[in-house]
Amino acid sequence: MTGDQPARRANAPVDHAAGVRLWEEYRAAHPDRALDPEPPSVERFGDHADLTDELLALVLDGTKTATAGLVAEFAHEGQPLPRIGSHWIACDSAGRPRVILRSTELRIGPFTSVDARFAHDEGEDDRTLDTWRDGHRRYWTRVGAALGFEWTEAHDIVFERFDVAWRSLT
Repeated sequence: MTGDQPARRANAPVDHAAGVRLWEEYRAAHPDRALDPEPPSVERFGDHADLTDELLALVLDGTKTATAGLVAEFAHEGQPLPRIGSHWIACDSAGRPRVILRSTELRIGPFTSVDARFAHDEGEDDRTLDTWRDGHRRYWTRVGAALGFEWTEAHDIVFERFDVAWRSLT
């Protein structure tokens, strides 16, 4: 970490067992919607605790209805790319599953293909395209370095819109 970066609190490991329990609650309540052939992935937004909790709060209050991830991240984690109608479970920084999300729209493209509407739907900062680009450049530069590659704007990105399908009661 360089001297000009603030110390970042790490996320706790996600609680996969609690994620399975949350998925089973959802499946029991909505068997007509929980049709994924495999249990959904249990993951989180962001790469440090403060960012994770900030982004999750935006999801929970309805501001954040979209997200973007590097195709390389999915490959590194051995995760399949999302599909329309598939689900995933988002955890807070303590690793607790808080919400099940359902993918409603997906597109793969380069960094330069993001538009103002998508930036707004991500709900971050002032919701403008300029701040989206600035924040995501910094984020994916960190992610690339952590995964051992140099991120460039040419890397493929999964642009995803989602609905909140189920909230944890705890």
